[in-house]
Amino acid sequence: MGRAFQNRKESIAKTSDAKAKVYSKYGREIYVCAKAGGIDPDGNLALRGLIDRAKKDQVPSHVIEKAITKAQGGGGEDFSPARYEGYGPGNTMVIIDCLTDNPNRTFGDVRLCFTKTKCKIGTQGSVTHMFDHSGILAYNGDDDEAALEALLAADVDVTDIENDDGRITIFVPHTEHFKAKQALIDALGEIDFEVDEIQFLPQASTPISGDDLEMFNKFLDMLNDLDDVQNVYHSAEF
Repeated sequence: MGRAFQNRKESIAKTSDAKAKVYSKYGREIYVCAKAGGIDPDGNLALRGLIDRAKKDQVPSHVIEKAITKAQGGGGEDFSPARYEGYGPGNTMVIIDCLTDNPNRTFGDVRLCFTKTKCKIGTQGSVTHMFDHSGILAYNGDDDEAALEALLAADVDVTDIENDDGRITIFVPHTEHFKAKQALIDALGEIDFEVDEIQFLPQASTPISGDDLEMFNKFLDMLNDLDDVQNVYHSAEF
């Protein structure tokens, strides 16, 4: 499962313009999360995890604070989640998560990315059944038995746990993510999580190379250029 996790998502800031897009994506997600669940991170665990992840990705504090202040005002845009899926180059499987204030525009933009790279957009559910919707927690440590004991004591359904070169990675169903994180903190103290996310992990990887790889990278670049796209998950193995 570790290799699948490494391939799970593409969202890379290569230039200052790309970093600005990453900041914008985080700002939008924080705004939606705070508006839906409250602006207090102590009472909104999803928001707390999102803020922690934004800080690890070096999102400036003023971007985070601006999004929360905007949510506190109660007005602003009305974003809603949208998910698209289909097949990329080399018969790879792709899931695209978006936040949009105009679903028709977003669908058209995403569909264009598929058609311009000779890919096929699918119907809802066409590939998600080939992915596991998982919570992932990873931190530096070597006592996986203590971690597993803490999770089982808290009645967390653990899918898998890995101990690799001083790094423990825990996989749980996405519905158990926050419960698992709190159980580890309660039992082991404050933990600096290197990974604290909910993702789609492919059940099987699809190796690609040559022209398929070149086209796949073009496909990802086009998707990442869209403001509405938040995350891209795929089964490609480079």
